[in-house]
Amino acid sequence: MKIAVIGGGVVGLSATVELARRGVDVVCYEPGPPMGERSAGDTRIFRLAHAYPDMVDLAAQSRRLFAGWSERAGEPLIDEVGTVVSGELVGDWASAMAMSGADHQLVDPGSSLLRLPATDFAGPALIDPAGGIIRADRVRAFLTAAAANHIRQTSADTIEEIKDARVRVTAGTSVDDFDAALICAGSATSGLAAGVGIGTPSALEHHVRFSFPLRVDTPLQCWITDGTYQHVAAPGTWSIGADADPALVSWEGGREAAERASLDVVTAYVARELPGVEPRAVGRLYCTHNPDLGDGLQFVRRGRVLAVHGENLFKFAPLLGNWLAQACVDGSTPGDAGPGRAA
Repeated sequence: MKIAVIGGGVVGLSATVELARRGVDVVCYEPGPPMGERSAGDTRIFRLAHAYPDMVDLAAQSRRLFAGWSERAGEPLIDEVGTVVSGELVGDWASAMAMSGADHQLVDPGSSLLRLPATDFAGPALIDPAGGIIRADRVRAFLTAAAANHIRQTSADTIEEIKDARVRVTAGTSVDDFDAALICAGSATSGLAAGVGIGTPSALEHHVRFSFPLRVDTPLQCWITDGTYQHVAAPGTWSIGADADPALVSWEGGREAAERASLDVVTAYVARELPGVEPRAVGRLYCTHNPDLGDGLQFVRRGRVLAVHGENLFKFAPLLGNWLAQACVDGSTPGDAGPGRAA
């Protein structure tokens, strides 16, 4: 078979590597640096904790596959520091973990089991001991090396189904035909998918994660609250992404205005809530965000073309690579016969 993968983010590269491992002739179209858009940056948070038991199970499967990647990479791809969830999320997430049989613990703020840059916050707190920091820099190096011979550094302009159950991809002056195509192109997915009659959410807004100097030098857990996600991004720095008023980060308002508004929101939060963090931003990571998608996975197929979209997909990358490779080969749609649909 000959298969096109459109998009060289962590999902596209994961699928490309798995297809190549299965002996498929695969081409991954990526105009920029691999994992340079929504998969950018050096770290992400891994967690089993989710609001639905099937998502907890899927995260556990992905964690086992990450261990296999680590063996192949020759270094750990997840720093096992644990993840803490606090706020209104805790009840539903703890119930989901209990239903799936995942190890977890509920504690009050100030517990000796918590390692966070604050002790005074709304409790209780859910400790997910299997959580930690995904080393996106190491994942990028591993996947890029494994997929190197299959990456075509160009942008796919159009995708169309043609006769004899084939798919045609046009990239500039290059025209190639494939047996199937996978679209996982982040913010470009909606436009490309529409060309073959696949509808996916198209709304976008700006999102920025900021890093601040830590005032403590003890190893810290990752932390997810009702409106933020936080973790150690580099030695001595604490990285925070926070929800902001949609009007302030709208696509129409522009990136510059969104970055200023987001910085104000996050800096004020640090000064108000995190005594262990200095409220002075020393780094930032920008990406696009789709406000219409939840914390889950969605797949849509039309003929020989499959599109995947969602938010917070990095932690599922090795699992998605396996699912999508199989779906490209046999024409199935992940989730049709089990968990994995939107959550």
